Amino acid sequence: MSADVPVIDPTAFDFSRPIAGIEEIRAVNPHRHEFEMLSGIVHIDPVAHVIVGFKDAKPDDFWARGHMPGFPLLPGVLMCEAGAQLCGYYYTTQKVGAPGALLGLGGFDEVKFVRQVRPGERLVLVATGVRVHRRLTRFRVVGYVGLERAFEAIVTGVPLGKLEELRGA
Repeated sequence: MSADVPVIDPTAFDFSRPIAGIEEIRAVNPHRHEFEMLSGIVHIDPVAHVIVGFKDAKPDDFWARGHMPGFPLLPGVLMCEAGAQLCGYYYTTQKVGAPGALLGLGGFDEVKFVRQVRPGERLVLVATGVRVHRRLTRFRVVGYVGLERAFEAIVTGVPLGKLEELRGA
């Protein structure tokens, strides 16, 4: 997997006017509080199965104090989680699965961390569907800071069931 040339220019979007902000993301993704890893969605192309979102890394984010004191870095696992949440948003809003179905994380493959992400920086996530199906999805996710690649991974998602039913279980 090579991400030297971006599929989409990650700097080409108006981040001040996302197509989905935090409230719209909350209406779709169940993550809350410290585990809201997306700040906004700026592009969706359902024909090409591409979605672009972002996470603004802030100095007061829960991880900044302890990872690592004096030199805070957004943990790689949280970059991957942001990518997985972006894929889940696509799965639900583009009606890939059954109505109300929640996409769960099935796994990560081919993960590489290339650049640090520090508080005050914006991690832009570009997810491109490799296999988009109601029973199994695979997205290639590349995270950027500006035009610099920060990480890449293949994210596999599997349906967990309907969120309302899962909450009642």
